[in-house]
Amino acid sequence: MTNYPIGGQSIGSPLFSLPLQQAVIASVDASSPTRIAPMTETHVTRQLAEWIAAPRDLADLPSSVRDEGVRTFFNWLGCAVGGATHETADRALAAIRLFAGPAQASLPGRSERLDVPHAALLNGITSHVLDYDDTHLKTIIHPAGPVASALLAVAEYRPVDGRRFLEALITGIEVECRIGNAVYPDHYDRGWHITGTAGIFGAAAGVSRLLGLDVQRAAWALGLAATQASGLREMFGTMTKSFHPGRAAQNGLMAAFLAEAGFDSSERAIEAPRGFANVLSTKQDYSQILGGLGEIWEAALNSYKPFACGIVIHPTIDGCRQLRHEYGAEVMAGASAVRLRTHPLVLELTGKTEPRTGLESKFSVFHSAACALLRGDGSPTAFTDEAANAPELVALRRKVTATTDTTIHEDQVAIEVDLADGRTVTRFVEHALGSIHRPLSNEQLIEKFERQAEPVIGKTSTSNLMEMTWRLPELADAGKLAQAAAAPSTRAMAAAAE
Repeated sequence: MTNYPIGGQSIGSPLFSLPLQQAVIASVDASSPTRIAPMTETHVTRQLAEWIAAPRDLADLPSSVRDEGVRTFFNWLGCAVGGATHETADRALAAIRLFAGPAQASLPGRSERLDVPHAALLNGITSHVLDYDDTHLKTIIHPAGPVASALLAVAEYRPVDGRRFLEALITGIEVECRIGNAVYPDHYDRGWHITGTAGIFGAAAGVSRLLGLDVQRAAWALGLAATQASGLREMFGTMTKSFHPGRAAQNGLMAAFLAEAGFDSSERAIEAPRGFANVLSTKQDYSQILGGLGEIWEAALNSYKPFACGIVIHPTIDGCRQLRHEYGAEVMAGASAVRLRTHPLVLELTGKTEPRTGLESKFSVFHSAACALLRGDGSPTAFTDEAANAPELVALRRKVTATTDTTIHEDQVAIEVDLADGRTVTRFVEHALGSIHRPLSNEQLIEKFERQAEPVIGKTSTSNLMEMTWRLPELADAGKLAQAAAAPSTRAMAAAAE
């Protein structure tokens, strides 16, 4: 397997591990010349817009941030191609095509083309539907979904080189994660899906940067994003969960284009008494938005999922796979009981005991434990309708119990399995695979990309696409990535048109 080099490994943070995050942040080169005025609560939106519009080049960013930006986009594109043939994408496209405009943008993993806003919507759906995308672990935001989905749709319509594309991607991710920091966890606890609500700001900021909007228009774009922020956690386990980053991409994109046309909005949309932060959250920490902006980078703290499900289940899958590897699938199949001790958030988010569909099973720690013990699987094949209803998996997951323990961190789990011969085997996972302590390497990202993309666009096209994506900053036309990621018939038509 080819190892495409890019400097450094992931410095994505573990779930809420603040001391280590601070150590990582301190190691990031703070060489950016961009600075902001002292923060006041009455000018948060305006000052954020000033940073979005400020003169800045990719070279001004620390190398670790640039490299993580490439890894983020690489991971996102593999997920978008991999999710393109999911039934959710088929159903979404069937509805979208009834009203779609001119064919302006290619779709990763699909042969169809759509108008730019609807392409952004579908990109967000396909990249998130497998729940295999990136995660900003401090907020559980999936950063690339809204931002990359919008930017790639725009890139064919408004051609842009890879350097500008990558800088816009990092800008958008930085904005959405900082806004997420300002309201998390209260905002999330109220039931908002933060990838949708904060993600729309990222899409608006990224596209504003790509379009070169001035401060006034960037502020309007943020206001237009704020008034559309939505997404409910009630939708987890349904097709609508992936609709959230899709709609955030589409609406954030349109916010930037409306602002470019002079469509105004409030310039205090984030911090006003009836603005985003005060209406949608009981916590408003505006220092998290502007403090250290351009010096400390949330975009450098991204992480990438090794398993295609809710991030809080990852320690359980990791530990159960280790037990299966050590004792064998047959021994695990004969288990009389499986006991999990987890952080309370695990059952809050993934406590579905009897999932009926593949999408529901992504939010069942019981299903995930059984599948990992019996099949050693945490990839998308572990979370299909077939797997959710497989008799042997159903039988074992009904033997899985889980209790909460506040001394267990979100990145940990304690597992006990009672075997048929009377033994009890145990495993404690200190840090799950994919965390900052055990980040996915470039090689592992490549393997993940190949597993998703090869069944959709073929081995040769996948290899070519990966090579192009690693070279994102060198590309003269970033929109070519969308064409290279599309199903073969679209690429053939595009080549013939040229």
